[in-house]
Amino acid sequence: MMALSNRDLQLTELNGGGSSDGDDREDEWLLNNYDGKKERIGDGMRRIQVGVTGMTCAACSNSVEGALMGLKGVAKASVALLQNKADVVFDPDLVKDEDIKNAIEDAGFEAEILAESSTSGPKPQGTIVGQYTIGGMTCAACVNSVEGILRGLPGVKRAVVALATSLGEVEYDPTVISKDDIANAIEDAGFEASFVQSSGQDKILLQVTGVLCELDAHFLEGILSNFKGVRQFRFDKISGELEVLFDPEALSSRSLVDGIAGRSNGKFQIRVMNPFARMTSRDSEETSNMFRLFISSLFLSIPVFFIRVICPHIPLVYALLLWRCGPFLMGDWLNWALVSVVQFVIGKRFYTAAGRALRNGSTNMDVLVALGTSAAYFYSVGALLYGVVTGFWSPTYFETSAMLITFVLFGKYLEILAKGKTSDAIKKLVELAPATALLVIKDKVGKCIEEREIDALLIQSGDTLKVLPGTKLPADGIVVWGTSYVNESMVTGEAVPVSKEINSPVIGGTINLHGVLHIQATKVGSDAVLSQIISLVEMAQMSKAPIQKFADFVASIFVPIVVTLALFTWLCWYVAGVLGAYPEQWLPENGTHFVFALMFSISVVVIACPCALGLATPTAVMVATGVGANNGVLIKGGDALERAQKIKYVIFDKTGTLTQGRATVTTAKVFTKMDRGEFLTLVASAEASSEHPLAKAVVEYARHFHFFDDPSLNPDGQSHSKESTASGWLLDVSDFSALPGRGIQCFISGKQVLVGNRKLLNESGITIPDHVESFVVELEESARTGILVAYDDNLIGVMGIADPVKREAAVVVEGLLKMGVRPVMVTGDNWRTAHAVAREIGILDVMADVMPAGKADAVRSFQKDGSIVAMVGDGINDSPALAAADVGMAIGAGTDIAIEAADYVLMRNSLEDVIIAIDLSRKTFARIRLNYIFAMAYNVIAIPIAAGVFFPSLGIKLPPWAAGACMALSSVSVVCSSLLLRRYKKPRLTTILEITVE
Repeated sequence: MMALSNRDLQLTELNGGGSSDGDDREDEWLLNNYDGKKERIGDGMRRIQVGVTGMTCAACSNSVEGALMGLKGVAKASVALLQNKADVVFDPDLVKDEDIKNAIEDAGFEAEILAESSTSGPKPQGTIVGQYTIGGMTCAACVNSVEGILRGLPGVKRAVVALATSLGEVEYDPTVISKDDIANAIEDAGFEASFVQSSGQDKILLQVTGVLCELDAHFLEGILSNFKGVRQFRFDKISGELEVLFDPEALSSRSLVDGIAGRSNGKFQIRVMNPFARMTSRDSEETSNMFRLFISSLFLSIPVFFIRVICPHIPLVYALLLWRCGPFLMGDWLNWALVSVVQFVIGKRFYTAAGRALRNGSTNMDVLVALGTSAAYFYSVGALLYGVVTGFWSPTYFETSAMLITFVLFGKYLEILAKGKTSDAIKKLVELAPATALLVIKDKVGKCIEEREIDALLIQSGDTLKVLPGTKLPADGIVVWGTSYVNESMVTGEAVPVSKEINSPVIGGTINLHGVLHIQATKVGSDAVLSQIISLVEMAQMSKAPIQKFADFVASIFVPIVVTLALFTWLCWYVAGVLGAYPEQWLPENGTHFVFALMFSISVVVIACPCALGLATPTAVMVATGVGANNGVLIKGGDALERAQKIKYVIFDKTGTLTQGRATVTTAKVFTKMDRGEFLTLVASAEASSEHPLAKAVVEYARHFHFFDDPSLNPDGQSHSKESTASGWLLDVSDFSALPGRGIQCFISGKQVLVGNRKLLNESGITIPDHVESFVVELEESARTGILVAYDDNLIGVMGIADPVKREAAVVVEGLLKMGVRPVMVTGDNWRTAHAVAREIGILDVMADVMPAGKADAVRSFQKDGSIVAMVGDGINDSPALAAADVGMAIGAGTDIAIEAADYVLMRNSLEDVIIAIDLSRKTFARIRLNYIFAMAYNVIAIPIAAGVFFPSLGIKLPPWAAGACMALSSVSVVCSSLLLRRYKKPRLTTILEITVE
């Protein structure tokens, strides 16, 4: 019941040749033939996520992973059993989305390419190609003129214009230049231009209400077909879901939604579907489906149980069951009928999954369940038929099959419920985002003329949004009107409300506490902080910890070993019975040695559980990443968690990590006859072009000296510097250059100015007098940084800058030592200042005068003996060291969380989070080890009991249905064990010193 429509791109060949089919013309872009070369746009790897249904255990996920990695062009494939998703990185030149989907389906599972997590705005990857109609061109000179203008625009990679068709195609970077800027440039050159379409594509999922009949569906189809920019759409009449592929350069998602509602005169109500919410609804559907199967199986199994256990004690009922109806008793007919429904209708999923696994050359839990229940069922059917033929009626075990399936389904239902709890963190993050937003519509002069409520997923960059007190901010942006306090604890973990005024940045999902704010959206969709956090947590939960390889290996050989043990069990008991090794009294009434041995064998098959092993690691990692996110610690995967629990060294960057990163000038001493004010103006002019924190401190100090302004009113000092430059107090600077690890140099009034450390002055041949050196040493021994200033090859003064140590630094350092972790400080500062800071906080290992590029070498020096080394830095300047470390921790990242180099992103600017990161990883892997011990111990103990090892001596015998119950509950218990991590409490600074090495 699907309506499908394609709107292919109608593109024209370079030579303006005759028409061809739309499908053929779609790829015939002008640029493909440019310079005689055919070149794809946006070459590179691509990542997609695929929903996979039908996986039941680790063996299934291994099968899917193997099928994906077998495709040529797939670079990486990671399959997450708990999320029923696959993350695939591939070369789009070699393999398509549909090939990936088909590979999973060929492996016997259902697959669906998942939509992007965002529906707000395009997500360009590299460059796209835009097509324009250009009017007013009359000759080749016009063509050359337009091409020259287009190629000179920033962000434009290539451009080609065809005179015959009046078409131009431009390859451009949409993050640098917009389609409208290109059109305006053409018009400014005296030609007419209008945008036609682009090579970009976006997808949006909508929920449509109001489609009541076939006529309405055709009406909706007609509306979409007439939309410029809509390429393809698919409407499901049953669910009301509408999937639309569109050109984001020609049509925005909000214009699409508004257009459908407007053109239908309000008949159709449109709501944007959140992909995360859609996944949650699917999980709920899976839970409901499993519950229905369990209840149905239970409803049919209870009569079977009553016939076997209760009815023999009720004479009237028992007499009815013993009534012969044809070749069998009435009780046998009832058992056979009821159990057949359970076995082949309700239990069909086990046969389907088992067949799928066997076709792929693997085995899983479903193979064991199908094997055990089939043995009990077909033996019982065989016993009935044998009785008809020979007159010897052996006991039947129909109730074993039915109750076994019932207990397994019950265990699966509990397992799904428990697994759902492990993903609560993502659900809570999704719920942080408000459903709607108040859009402020302005006229051309910027006056507010209207307010309208829109879906929060339709917010576009540049929108002005009104945020009322007590409501959530709908998007990342900056405040353009109003003042208030905002609670950002749900995103950053910082409990203290943050003051917001004009130009203050805000984060979507946080709560406006007091005043009304107008914000301008700057980051929407997948670029928003909240979306990045959700994506990061989701990717972490999908990644596999190295310890998971052990479970995957065991899962691959587990079922064959168990089946072998079951056959061996049957053979031993059967041979022992034939040889008279045990008394006949042990046999059931009318039973045989074959049946007696078979029941032990079935118990072995169904009690063994590979699922518990497969769930031991991913459930714990999933809960831990969620707990970390709730505490402001974002973990990028299970491998990072595993490495962090073995950390031996933690290397800290000094500035902004161990210190507050708010440098202030404490001393300014002039050693020449230059006026103090003139000296400060000279230094501030030189430093004004630098982004270094120390440079900003110098400029702020000089500005305060000249204008008696309060520096605290503007902590960054940047805007004041700009205002001050405009007022003319700073001098003109030329040939400015920053010298990493040394300082800056520039020219003022034609004379060279150097501001930096000793190394800079020594390299320039400038001598440092003894009395100046003594003054600098005095500064450094008091944990201040000495900045030397030279003008026209003469040292003219020194500035002392202090950066206060964070209040928790000393306690955290001592806490790390108590945990068996050795803290190290690496800094580009001189050794005296570095040692003074290290003494203050208790760090013994210090590496000073390290250039930014040398921090990675410092990390490697500690790794030489095989030690696990963590690097804690600000995530930007320290990225080489973060990448080189076994565990990179980006601290105080705030809104800048997309740090590729770091394994941990610590949202707050608190060193306590380093302790939390290590402590959480240790507790997580202690829980994983406990899960493995339990899962292994369960199988080691349960299989011998099921095999009847203790029956001769202790009389312990486990019926197959009881064995099935134990198997079902074993995986539930492992998941519940992992869920105990949700009770994790971060160690407080008051108790941190009590932490000892485990």
